[in-house]
Amino acid sequence: MVAEQDVAAFEVDPVVPLDPTRVGTPVDGVEVLGALSPSRAMDFTRCALHYRFRSVDRLPEPYSPDAVRGTLVHKVLEDLYDVPAADRTPETARSLLPTAWDAVVAEEPSMEEMFGPDLDREEWWASCHEVVAAYFDLEDPRRLEPAEREVYVEALLGSRLLLRGIVDRLDVAPDGSVRVVDYKTGRAPGEGFEAGALFQMRFYALVLWRTRGVVPRVLQLVYLGSGEVLRYEPDEDDLRATERKVEAIWAAIREAHDSGEWLPNRGPACRFCPHQAICPAWGGTPPPLPSRDAVAEGGAVVGSEATPPA
Repeated sequence: MVAEQDVAAFEVDPVVPLDPTRVGTPVDGVEVLGALSPSRAMDFTRCALHYRFRSVDRLPEPYSPDAVRGTLVHKVLEDLYDVPAADRTPETARSLLPTAWDAVVAEEPSMEEMFGPDLDREEWWASCHEVVAAYFDLEDPRRLEPAEREVYVEALLGSRLLLRGIVDRLDVAPDGSVRVVDYKTGRAPGEGFEAGALFQMRFYALVLWRTRGVVPRVLQLVYLGSGEVLRYEPDEDDLRATERKVEAIWAAIREAHDSGEWLPNRGPACRFCPHQAICPAWGGTPPPLPSRDAVAEGGAVVGSEATPPA
């Protein structure tokens, strides 16, 4: 955990930018074996069959009101920091909701289809306002000047596996210390269940370390749904262990692809899965696997984040 005085060190203005010459890892000319994001890695560790449905078969999934709320709130919190610091108030944030929604729907017009008899638009909007308001109980955006927001990061490991993802916010203190911040619109996990969320943050920290040469000082998860903040201070040993774990997950994905055995893992998370009807763990029958040629034509071998193997 991180002491409060260490957290306050990031409440600075101006912010020192990260080294602009070390922003990413070029992969041109390198035959990348595959690519993996933290969300897809967690998909596989929770249920290999779910990973297959989502990343290999690329089956359509209905929009989740909770997920769409998260997308909208993330957009509002991104746009909030375009406003002068003194004006970053709850009222301003609420006023950004309509324009943020227009931007989100412009990218995915079918999101509008989630409203209907089972989802009241006014109630859903009220929940979005509540989540945005909750942010101001956890941070004072008037005292923060993020170095980067919604930043795409990637790193190519020595194994030629490409790690990539989008970081919600990077803060940099005057001494060069980096804080990685991720917003969660749900509730914080119960004691003993933080591993999945911390894996995502360590994943981002690993990418930043490999590409920018800096081990982030603080990994911060902001849980708007329950009004909690989880902070963790990684070190190089943490990140080396994360790299080994990522490599092991990728090896398991390749093994599942080569064998064609994408095994289901029935558990509590199944109630959120939109593919229960075709899951053998629930009496269903999965569709035939796409042929290797068909998958390769789509630019992937074991999912939408992987290129064909050598």
